[in-house]
Amino acid sequence: MSNLRIVVNIRWSWKGRALAAIFETMSTIRERTEDLEDRILAPNATASRRSRGRDREEPQCPVRTVFQRDRDRIIHSKAFRRLKGKTQVFFSPGGDHYRTRLTHTLEVSQIARTLARALQLNEDLTEAVALGHDLGHTPFGHAGEDVLAALVPGGFHHATQSLRVVSTLEKNGQGLNLTAEVKDGILHHTKGAGEVRSDGSADSPMTLEGEVVRFSDVIAYLNHDLDDALRAGFLCPSDVPGSVSRALGSRHSERIASLVIGILDATTVGTARHVAMEPARYAAMNELREFLYERVYNHPDVKRELEKAKAILHLLFTSLMESPELRNELIGQRAGDADDLRAVADFIAGMTDAYAVSLHSRLYVPRRWYHE
Repeated sequence: MSNLRIVVNIRWSWKGRALAAIFETMSTIRERTEDLEDRILAPNATASRRSRGRDREEPQCPVRTVFQRDRDRIIHSKAFRRLKGKTQVFFSPGGDHYRTRLTHTLEVSQIARTLARALQLNEDLTEAVALGHDLGHTPFGHAGEDVLAALVPGGFHHATQSLRVVSTLEKNGQGLNLTAEVKDGILHHTKGAGEVRSDGSADSPMTLEGEVVRFSDVIAYLNHDLDDALRAGFLCPSDVPGSVSRALGSRHSERIASLVIGILDATTVGTARHVAMEPARYAAMNELREFLYERVYNHPDVKRELEKAKAILHLLFTSLMESPELRNELIGQRAGDADDLRAVADFIAGMTDAYAVSLHSRLYVPRRWYHE
């Protein structure tokens, strides 16, 4: 056995150095992926190896690109899992097929990936932004956002909160340490009821991949909110404006496909400075958005339930601010920020609908008293 060791050592004394040199020249899986990106992505795409990087430097993964790692970190985050319990439009729906904030996120991701692939953009970056864009959304949809916007000095916006989640709150105050491109796409994914198209201003995403997510978010929510409103009986198919149906189609899949094609027709692969949409379809999309605001988002039945939700969150916020004992019990030493008001806002924003209702019930609804 000792002779065998001597032979092996002699062989590796001259062969080992040669093999080590060979291994040093071999590329990792990540590097091969980056090489593939350089060959297939359009010149105006965001290549992984040219990312602006992270706030804290990290060793490179031998398998995944930086944007693939960001995507995985978002999927495995607690905030991502909580999206399944947050309202999209209809709070506590009776059926199993209404959208939640999580299913909305997945639909945005699907549309965005389709567009990114067709435009030869970075699909991994696009997916990471899409999956992370609503991590900071409050319970009860935009009703919760309205409550916090009124109570927090300086206001509150879910896009800013989404960035705060990935930068500060996740991983016990360490944040996810995402790349600059993913964080920027999350922060600039929405314009609310304003213009969807980017114009290069400070409110625009820095990458075309971020612009793709911005369009995809609107395409997704307009179509699935219309679908849910039809399912809920708030609308009939004939209520949809005829001009919208003629321009985009009368079925869910037709409308999405039409809007996606409208982007592909108007955005030149490789040279476009911004993502655009064919004018007639863009006008129809905005008309559909105005229709849904009027007939669904501001529907008396929807607003009535959301006003109840607002009252719950307002009471919880006030109680937490006024009671150090309750704050200490529920929040404790909040990771990432010692400020009480900021900690309470983070806590409220992170709640699911069910947790908010349950906490309200525990604190304010009398329990039955059983006495024998």
